[in-house]
Amino acid sequence: MRVSLSRLPDDGVLVVDGDAGEHRLATVDLAEFVAEREVDRPRWVWDDTARWYPGLLAAGVRVERCHDLRLCHRLLRRAPAVDPSLLDGEQSALWDVLGPREATAPALFAVDEPSEHLRADVEDARQLAAVAASAEPSRLNLLLAAESSGALVAAEMTFAGVPWRAEVHDRLLTELLGPRPLRGMRPRLLEALAADVRQALQSPGLNPDSRPELLAALRRSGIEVDDTRASTLRAVPHPAIDVLLRYRQLAQLAATNGWAWSDEWVSDGRFRPVYQPAGSSTGRWSSNGGGALSLPTQVRAAAVADDGWRLVVADVAQLEPRALAGMSGDRALASSARGADLYQAMADDGAVASRTEAKLGLLGAMYGATSGESGRLVAGLTRRYPAAFGLVEDSARAGERGEVVRTLLGRGAPRLGETDDVDPDDPAVDPAGRARDRRAYGRFTRNFVVQGTGAEWALCWIADLRNRLWRLGGDGPLNERPHLVFFLHDEVVVHTPAALADEVVVEMEQAAATAAGLVFRDLAIDFPLTTSIVRSYADAGKAGRRSPDGDSTRT
Repeated sequence: MRVSLSRLPDDGVLVVDGDAGEHRLATVDLAEFVAEREVDRPRWVWDDTARWYPGLLAAGVRVERCHDLRLCHRLLRRAPAVDPSLLDGEQSALWDVLGPREATAPALFAVDEPSEHLRADVEDARQLAAVAASAEPSRLNLLLAAESSGALVAAEMTFAGVPWRAEVHDRLLTELLGPRPLRGMRPRLLEALAADVRQALQSPGLNPDSRPELLAALRRSGIEVDDTRASTLRAVPHPAIDVLLRYRQLAQLAATNGWAWSDEWVSDGRFRPVYQPAGSSTGRWSSNGGGALSLPTQVRAAAVADDGWRLVVADVAQLEPRALAGMSGDRALASSARGADLYQAMADDGAVASRTEAKLGLLGAMYGATSGESGRLVAGLTRRYPAAFGLVEDSARAGERGEVVRTLLGRGAPRLGETDDVDPDDPAVDPAGRARDRRAYGRFTRNFVVQGTGAEWALCWIADLRNRLWRLGGDGPLNERPHLVFFLHDEVVVHTPAALADEVVVEMEQAAATAAGLVFRDLAIDFPLTTSIVRSYADAGKAGRRSPDGDSTRT
């Protein structure tokens, strides 16, 4: 049962409710209507989850299922199995350019903006027809459902927030940087490090935050480098490098997760970032505010569960190699993927001499290593795992030919030159440059198929886990039950009453198994989790840890 919601210019909502037909609803009555209809478990169809769901959550309404038309339109436009002309029609040009809702958007409705008043039912009909006419409707339907569920997870995580102790964050910053400075000034300890950098490079007036000044100072000291990237600097044997890298690490912390960051993103004991599902072409998420996906280890100790609650942290071992085994149907590699350590299983199976060689060879295949030790191992492992290694090689060659590749469930890669200002096929582009672009695109497509399929498994995992946690928590609202508060590619964090922590671990593991069955069907692939039950996020993953109050880590 599908119920579509469309915003109207008169601050109303158009509801198209299956066989019941359509009717208009005042915006102020929306939450009550959704709560009443939710008992029938409909699939809510709307233009963008980020535009609708936060208001419902604020009103205490949680929905089980939705279809996010913005995310799904973008996905279907690129899906190789879909005829894109079936998505054309009324308002389709607006759907093509509809972007994610900005974190700073002042209101849910904008009466003077045409893209705010798109007909959800019309677009939904086009998308359903396009999927039905494709060669792979079942896989695409699974992908669209997972993508839309991910949007619900993202909105709920922003609403619930990561438990965050501002006083702990302040203490961590003070220990590392010095007391909070006046606006525009460096913290005391950071300024002392800046002085050490100036002395080490014999440049009294140097601003180490200025790339041109820093490059000039390095060259005056006899350090000939073309850039100031950390990887470049680490390769230079000079006594100034260690203090410079220390300064830059702490300067980055102050700029990205310092006091100003806390003022903006932490409130009422919660860090509330804004997630952007499918923020990358592979389907992986990005952050649209708050920098949640790059939270540095120096401040993770500030993420502390509420009293009587715990954080349950789970990450997946070797997600992308397991996804490669599953999508390629390589039964030899799949056999090694049935256990906690795929790399060790490859070595035990005699494919290579050691776990290190297995890792080097498999990662080399996924990232295009052709020389050195990785290249040698890739050649040998290709004979042992022809389907898996052949899949990534075929994807790379397809990319070099300018062809589109796809994930297991049907997400298509962006076309060669789609995001560039220059078309590589333009006769004006010199042949050498065209060849470089095609090789680069081949490296991208080689990894796209694996990373994207891994992202599909992860979406199915959190979609199932989200509903399992809801059923586990009794009758309370979202933030009184076990709930997801963080997701990063292959890692999730759940905030849960301490008494339910062990049950949450079981649900995490069962959801991982369910996701594997959904995505890879009849080919058995294990996705083992390393789980931690902790008070502070900083303590997650400390093997063998067991505190007096029962916190633990397990695999």
